[in-house]
Amino acid sequence: MKIFFLFVSCYCILSGISCAVFRDVASAEEYYTIGMAYFDLGKYAEAEKWLNKAQRADKTMVASEYNLGRIAFETKRYNEAALYFDKILAKDPNNVMALKSAAYTQIKIGELRVAEAFYSRVLALVPESADDGYNYALVLYALEKYDLVETVLSKYRFALLENKDVLLLFARAQRVQHKPEAADSYAQWLEANNDPKVRYEYAAILEEGEFYARALEEYRTILKDLPQGSEDPKKSLLHYTIGRLILIADPENEEGITELETAVTEGFADTEALEALMQENGISDIHKGDIRRIIDRIIAKAKEPSEQDAAKQNDSPEGSADEDPSNKESPPQSDGVLKISP
Repeated sequence: MKIFFLFVSCYCILSGISCAVFRDVASAEEYYTIGMAYFDLGKYAEAEKWLNKAQRADKTMVASEYNLGRIAFETKRYNEAALYFDKILAKDPNNVMALKSAAYTQIKIGELRVAEAFYSRVLALVPESADDGYNYALVLYALEKYDLVETVLSKYRFALLENKDVLLLFARAQRVQHKPEAADSYAQWLEANNDPKVRYEYAAILEEGEFYARALEEYRTILKDLPQGSEDPKKSLLHYTIGRLILIADPENEEGITELETAVTEGFADTEALEALMQENGISDIHKGDIRRIIDRIIAKAKEPSEQDAAKQNDSPEGSADEDPSNKESPPQSDGVLKISP
C-alpha cells in the first residue's frame, strides 16, 4: 500500500495533477515523502505545505523541521530558518546537521559570534571534519581572531596540502600576524596555483622581510602576466610598487622615478602614498624633488576638469533677454502640497 501511494504521489507531483484526494489517507511518513519530492523539484511552497503536516507527528517532526529550515534558508528567510534549527537544538543539542545549518544561517544573518559558538560545538562532536574546521576558521578570520585561525587549521595538515582554499586562509592568517612562516605558506600555494592578488600578497611579505630582489622579481612577474583591465591589483599600483621598492632598495637607480611616472600615466593618483615615500630613509634629495614634481603633476591633473568647467561658464553670454528676470513667467502658486506628475 505504501509503495503504491508513493508511486501515485510522485506521479501527481510530476504530472501536475492535484493530490488532494490522497490527503486524508496519507500517514505522516507519506506527507514527509511528498514534501521532500517537492523539495527536490525546487517547489518550496508545496514542500512547506506537506512538511508542515508531517511535523505534527513525532516520528517525522525533527526531519520535517530541519527541512522546513532548509526551505526558509533557500528562500532567504534566514531569521525564520534560524528559529527552526534552534528548535531542533533545544531538543537535541548534539544534532550535528542542525548545528552546521544553524552556524551557516547565523553567518547569513551577520551574527558571526553566534556562528562561532555553533562551529565550536560542531568540532567538539566531529573534530576530524576538515570542512567544518575550514568554515569555523573563516568565521574566526572575519572576527579577526587570526591566531585561532592558525591553531584550528593546523589540525588539518592533509587539508593544507590538498585544499588550496584552506592553505590560502592559513597563509593569510600568518601574514596578518607578521609571521615569517607566511612566506613559505604562500610559496607552497603558488607552486600549484596562480593568482595575481595572492602573488602580490606574497611579494609584499618578501618586501617586508627585506628580500628586495625576490620581491621585485615577483612584482615584475605579476605585471608581465596581469590580465587586461585587472582591478586587484591594478597595473598603475604595480608600477608604483615597483618604483617605490627600487627607490628604497637602490636609491641611486633612476628606474624608480621612471616607474612612478609610468604609474601616474596609468592612473595612479595616491598623493598620500607618495608623500609617505618621501619620508623613507635613503631617499635622496634629488629623488625627493622628483617625487614632489610627480605629486604636483597629479594635483594639477585633478584640477583640470574644474578649471575647464569654469572657463565654459565664463565664456557663456550674459545679459540676454532670456536671462532678464522681468521676462520670466511667475511660477504657479503652490497650494502647499507636493504633487508628482505621472
